[in-house]
Amino acid sequence: MTEIAHAIRLGVNIDHVATVRNARGSAYPDPLRAALLAEEAGADGITAHLREDRRHIRDADIDALMAGLTRPLNLEMAATAEMQAIALRHKPHAVCLVPEKREERTTEGGLDVARDENRLGHFIAPLREAGSRVSMFIAPDARQIEASARIGAAVVELHTGAYCDFHAEGRFAERDSELEALRRAAALAHSLGLEVHAGHGLTYDTVTPIAAIAEVKELNIGHFLIAEAIFRGLGPAIAEMRRLMDLARSA
Repeated sequence: MTEIAHAIRLGVNIDHVATVRNARGSAYPDPLRAALLAEEAGADGITAHLREDRRHIRDADIDALMAGLTRPLNLEMAATAEMQAIALRHKPHAVCLVPEKREERTTEGGLDVARDENRLGHFIAPLREAGSRVSMFIAPDARQIEASARIGAAVVELHTGAYCDFHAEGRFAERDSELEALRRAAALAHSLGLEVHAGHGLTYDTVTPIAAIAEVKELNIGHFLIAEAIFRGLGPAIAEMRRLMDLARSA
């Protein structure tokens, strides 16, 4: 498995390729094919969320991704016994724990690690022992970051959804306040020895300030790229995101 030496990594989430496939009940479009195109276009890794209800990615997709990828797989999942068993069977490069509710359209917030610290600490221990890098998907909140460090997570992924929503709604003062919270959170996490990732809702219009945060080592972006691919193709859509991220980091 190879990795690319970018100053900031791009993980491409291919969940919504599976959403389109499942809407028709067909065998296409194939998430693995999308993942391989993403690799060619400059993705440093591939993210896939195996949900409890299998609404997009399915178990067979994880099998295919593990067998076919040349870049690392980041398996997003809920902290359930079923998902833990799947992760331990596949041993992906990374496991990102996310909150999950059946009725939500997308992940609505971060994990409450501080409230569930004891259980999550025991939950991630065998994943760490199996060699997967465990990430906690959290809001930019000091309590959640500190709890993530205490339980032994290697990574925190900061939820950028509120920042992106404020931007889309034209609420720029609140957007800037949320951006500052993300910056403070990244600095705190880094100081505690955690690797910092970020993602959720990022677009061409919102990615630059997040990519410019020095402590952020990886962005995970999916829905926007799959949507943009309808108009310009998946490879060019990813290449443009890669260009914007690299430009932000170099500046």
